[in-house]
Amino acid sequence: MPSKPDPITMDAVYTAPGYLFRRMQQIAVAIFVEECKAYDLTPVQYASLVSIRTHPGIDATRLSAVIAFDRSTLGSVIERLEAKAYIERKPSPGDKRTKLLYLTKSGAALLRDIIPSVERAQARILQPLKPADRKTLMALLTQLVDLNNEASRVPLRAEGALEHLGKSG
Repeated sequence: MPSKPDPITMDAVYTAPGYLFRRMQQIAVAIFVEECKAYDLTPVQYASLVSIRTHPGIDATRLSAVIAFDRSTLGSVIERLEAKAYIERKPSPGDKRTKLLYLTKSGAALLRDIIPSVERAQARILQPLKPADRKTLMALLTQLVDLNNEASRVPLRAEGALEHLGKSG
């Protein structure tokens, strides 16, 4: 008589890479929101603002590729940033249906002001690790993200977006 397979335990769940990455993402967002609470900005909103500053006149489809974020969800992010007067949408000269995104003066000021808070959040995320372990973790995470890019629902697709790896898109 065949034996029953062992039931899956919570220990198996708690030690699975997917579970650990999801929990770490929750923790990273919580730390970011806490450190940046004075600015009322989410990590995706922050990445969007940085991308729009870096690529003035970017459209939403390209923005989605640059920050690797689902295009359908990005619309609400753009609406919130526009409502806060951090960005403005202007029709494309070549195609009036396409809206191009630009940082406003208040958006640029926000990015300038929020930098110390973002840096504190990033430091807090890695703070429990020894400096050598931080470097190792970042190298391994960068490698994993790069090697698994195509498995993502929203792969990173942008010239220069992988500049941290020395690639050109």
